Amino acid sequence: MIADPPLEQLAHIVMRGLAAGETVEIEGLGVFHADPQRFFRFEPAKPKVFIAYVQENRSQAELLASELDAAGFAPWIDQRQLLPGQNWPRAIEIAIETSSFFLACFSAHSVVKRGGFQAEIRYALDCARRIPLDDIFIVPLRLNGCPVPRSIQRDFQYVDLFPDWPAGMRRLVTMMRRELERRARTRRTAD
Repeated sequence: MIADPPLEQLAHIVMRGLAAGETVEIEGLGVFHADPQRFFRFEPAKPKVFIAYVQENRSQAELLASELDAAGFAPWIDQRQLLPGQNWPRAIEIAIETSSFFLACFSAHSVVKRGGFQAEIRYALDCARRIPLDDIFIVPLRLNGCPVPRSIQRDFQYVDLFPDWPAGMRRLVTMMRRELERRARTRRTAD
């Protein structure tokens, strides 16, 4: 007997789950829900946004995540997504690799601190080297009047979330939506 092609195997798995009344999620694609009238309902995945921050700015990172979620994005924040016992360095790398955007939250605390925040930025810079040059991926955010490191400021325009948080959020969300639309147009013309 010849094995089913991978796509057909995936379809069988989804169909079995739906027939059992289960919800089937495929990360990066979306969620299939059992629906008695149409057999299933599909919700496309929201664009994932990785939020890099230091613990001293956790409350601002949580607020940022909540507002991005309300705006239709899927924020990835370590305190919410990492599971007990999970290999967190690898989970963070995978989250960065699979995100539509990487938001680096700069503050007076983060620019002088050594550790995970700096490593996440370096990994995001490595990931950015593998995507098209015109794609916006890394977005520096200033949480207060701190200096943005020269190596970041030289290559990336930042968004100030102070002194007017709502205005900064509008600018950020507008940019991300436009960038996603631009990427979709580019993909359509390439096909």
